[in-house]
Amino acid sequence: MEIIKTKITKKELIEKYLNYFETVSKAVVDVDKEIMAVDAELHSDLETLLLENGSNHENLWGINLYPFKEKTDFIEFTSLINIRPSQNNRSMEIENNDITEKIIKIVGNLVDYGN
Repeated sequence: MEIIKTKITKKELIEKYLNYFETVSKAVVDVDKEIMAVDAELHSDLETLLLENGSNHENLWGINLYPFKEKTDFIEFTSLINIRPSQNNRSMEIENNDITEKIIKIVGNLVDYGN
């Protein structure tokens, strides 16, 4: 598990952060601090890492990164930690388009997908 604060390449993502699954890296994005934690078996482990490093729960959203897929399918907005009736998110999928757009921007700033 690692917190990503500066840009990495897609190649680095593949080489360093596919330790639990061969084709996907679980990630949790802090939409306030614009950072993300990657590479764990469970999103909840990444959520805990970010909370221990000063993030606030309401800003953390679970995603999956698929570096072998096309860029348009690189991010999947699904995680058990996203189920939050208190924030009007009642499913594993992030339902708020503003949040998904923020996540796309943050991931784009942190992962150079390349061509």
